[in-house]
Amino acid sequence: MPSNLKHRILLVEDDAQLASMVADFLKPHGFDVLVENRGDCAVDRILREDPEVVILDVNLPGMDGFAICREVRGDYGGAIIMLTARGGEIDEVLGLEFGADDYMAKPVRPLALLARLRTHLRRSSPDASATGQTVVVGSLVVDTARRIAELHGIELDLTTAEFDLLKLLADHAGKPLSRNEIYQFIHGTRYDGFDRSIDLRISRLRKKMGDDPLKPQRILSVRGTGYQLSTEL
Repeated sequence: MPSNLKHRILLVEDDAQLASMVADFLKPHGFDVLVENRGDCAVDRILREDPEVVILDVNLPGMDGFAICREVRGDYGGAIIMLTARGGEIDEVLGLEFGADDYMAKPVRPLALLARLRTHLRRSSPDASATGQTVVVGSLVVDTARRIAELHGIELDLTTAEFDLLKLLADHAGKPLSRNEIYQFIHGTRYDGFDRSIDLRISRLRKKMGDDPLKPQRILSVRGTGYQLSTEL
């Protein structure tokens, strides 16, 4: 791939061997991988260099990944993929809470990481946004070109991944989407039946849309299937 087509990403990882492995693997696939090994230097680099994607480890010297994510999320518009050595649900919840778009458990699987990167870049590309249309579902307006969503005329504070999920639901409003369909859209791979990221994302969306988690009226749970955006918003 010509150098002018390379995607620039920042890997924030203090494990030099892992960082080198990831960089060496991604380079021939069209990625220019910048590496930062200190958490307390990461915020400045993310905001100053504005990479297309940030791959962010949780455990870092100087500042942990959650704090970095929270610090930059309001000013950084690219995707943030968090890496966690524990892979526990609490890390997933915290990552999404602080604005991460995705997360992966260590040890890193290079092909899975490559698939995630391509999925995020494909959805955020200008060509993908240019072909999109404004979707109106009741009082919900999803503007793909500007990548903003409004409910009752008030803009929702969404991460890039939350916007993409809401757009997917809006495109199929009134029709149930299976977890596998949603998972494939988000991650580019089939749902394994165990990953709870879809449920966590739906929970975050409901909260931001003021939907009662116990008796949701906007994003409905469809037993045995997945989720559905109500047309009566």
